[in-house]
Amino acid sequence: MEYFVDKHSVVREIWGKGDTILFIFAGASAEFALSKAVDWLYFTGRLPADPLGRLFSTVSYARAIVFSEKQSALRAIDAMAAIHASVEAKRGANIPDWAYRDVLFMLIDYSIRSFEVLERELNRTEKQEVFDVFYRVGTRMGVRGLPESFEEWEKMRQGHLHQNLKYSTYTKDLFSQYRKHLGVIRYKLLLEAQTLVVPQQVRELLNFRRTSLLYPLIGLYKLGRSMKVDWLLKALILPSGYKKEIKALDNEPA
Repeated sequence: MEYFVDKHSVVREIWGKGDTILFIFAGASAEFALSKAVDWLYFTGRLPADPLGRLFSTVSYARAIVFSEKQSALRAIDAMAAIHASVEAKRGANIPDWAYRDVLFMLIDYSIRSFEVLERELNRTEKQEVFDVFYRVGTRMGVRGLPESFEEWEKMRQGHLHQNLKYSTYTKDLFSQYRKHLGVIRYKLLLEAQTLVVPQQVRELLNFRRTSLLYPLIGLYKLGRSMKVDWLLKALILPSGYKKEIKALDNEPA
C-alpha cells in the first residue's frame, strides 16, 4: 500500500506525538494572530468562538494526511481546499496565495522547531522530508509560488516573517480569546510555550521575552514522559473538556 508519507519518515514521528503537536499549534496560534490575513479566520466566526475546537479540527486534517494511504490523504487535502473555496465564495474574494503559503510555512517551521525542542536536532535530510510533505500538500491545493527546495523555503520564510505579520486589533482580540477559553494559568503556559518555539520576528511583535520559563523544565518533562505520566501534564495544559482529543494525539489515526 502506498502512503502519502513514508512509514519511516520523521514526519510521522513528529506528528505521532501529542506533546510535539501541541507545541506546533502553540507556535502557529501566536503567528496566526499576527497574520495580515487573520481577518479571514474571523470571517466565519469559528476561530474566536472556539479556538481550541478549531485547533483540534486542524490537527485532525493534518494527521489524516500524514498517516493515511495516498488516495485517502489526497481526499483530505481536497476537502480542505473545498472548505476554503466555500469561504471564499461566501465572502466574494480570494484568500491571497501568500496567506496559503504562510500556513504551509508555519507547519514546516513549527514541526521542525517543536520536535527539536522536545526531542533532538533534525539533520538536513529530515528537514527536507518535512518540507517535501507540506510542499506536496500545497501543490495539491493549487497554491502558487511555492518554493521548490528546503533552501529556497528558508529564504522565503524569512521574507514572509518580515512582510506578512503585524500586531493588530485582531491580534489583541485573539489572544483575549485564548485567555478566555484556557483560563489564566493555562494561558500563561501557552505564552511560555509560544515563547519557546516562535521565531525572533514573532517574539518581537508580541513583546515576548527572549527565553521561556519552560526551557529549564523541558528535561523534567522528558523524564515524566519516560515514566509514562506525560498524559497528566497534557491534561494540565488543556481543559478537561478535551480529554478525549488529548489522548487521541498520541495514537495513530484509524
